[in-house]
Amino acid sequence: MESYVDKSKVSIRPIYKPLAKDMIEKNHYSGRLSSCRYPLGVFYQTDNQHQFFDESEEKLIGVACYGFPVGRRVVGSIFKEDIIENKNVLELTRLFIHDGYGKNIESHVISASFKWMKKHAPNIKVLVSYADPEQSHDGAIYQATNWIYQGCGDFQLAPTYSLRVSEDDDWMHSRSVYSKYGSAAPKNLIKAIGQTFWLKKEASKHRYIYFLGNKKENRLYKKMMKHPMMDYPKNYQHDVEITKIEVENDKWKD
Repeated sequence: MESYVDKSKVSIRPIYKPLAKDMIEKNHYSGRLSSCRYPLGVFYQTDNQHQFFDESEEKLIGVACYGFPVGRRVVGSIFKEDIIENKNVLELTRLFIHDGYGKNIESHVISASFKWMKKHAPNIKVLVSYADPEQSHDGAIYQATNWIYQGCGDFQLAPTYSLRVSEDDDWMHSRSVYSKYGSAAPKNLIKAIGQTFWLKKEASKHRYIYFLGNKKENRLYKKMMKHPMMDYPKNYQHDVEITKIEVENDKWKD
């Protein structure tokens, strides 16, 4: 059974964005770095002595990336009124840590990032993050660090769809679909693809928020929340919806 992380050996500090990008692209399931204002490297102190200094060596074992949310009206989706600005909100866009350093290291790193943010970026008052059911994630690390859960799918403007043009193909994510075909609308895809294809509705993500203000500010934030606090999801199951779009002569076959 894996033991708990030795917290005394773990530290976080900013690293260069290209280094964070390289680690995410090589190791994170998404394969790409998203918005990243603060790339925080996760370092682990080894038992090896440094060759030139009387101290232990460190190695980079992970990264936590915080960036400004893509949505223009993220504040409006969290609060009833504009009590803060979008520049006061960050999203935990990527988190990756190599295995083998303790089963609770992710939650420890997230907690450490709270302290770092309060000290080095005091203008940040709210954090938001999402857990993807399609990756079998329900937000356990956010639950362990006392984030507020706000549901699954209530914040998405419209459903998104993955695509494949053959039953044997891998699913193409909605971002790639839009990038390749310029649209994800079935009517436009029919013209662009010109043959029968399949659409799979992508799972709506779980949303979590965390307040970094002082006690007075946090009381106000909780009072002004647009959506109620909800019970944490456990063993969440995503229902897969697949639609076959039959095409003949560049037209949708009814």
